[in-house]
Amino acid sequence: IEKPNMGAVRAAVNADHSKNLKNREDIIFFSGRLPSDDGKGTVGSVFIINADSRAEAQAFSDEDAYTRAGVFESVRITRVKKGRFKPEILDQLKE
Repeated sequence: IEKPNMGAVRAAVNADHSKNLKNREDIIFFSGRLPSDDGKGTVGSVFIINADSRAEAQAFSDEDAYTRAGVFESVRITRVKKGRFKPEILDQLKE
């Protein structure tokens, strides 16, 4: 979850953030921006990655440009066990 009013900081490091994600595509299953309820701002980011350990997941977060720039108020790392998975609904999702 982002700290309030971090749009300028996020924009300043976005190129580094995108470059890092491109370099880590091998472990990223899903990622996306968390828009505010009105859709005009950003409240955070979500990543689902394939990590072998909590330490690897923490390192992924720590090396992100947004993390290094202090954009996030909090970061939560947790394990997920696949339950329902319906990739066919991806075409129905709105941006």
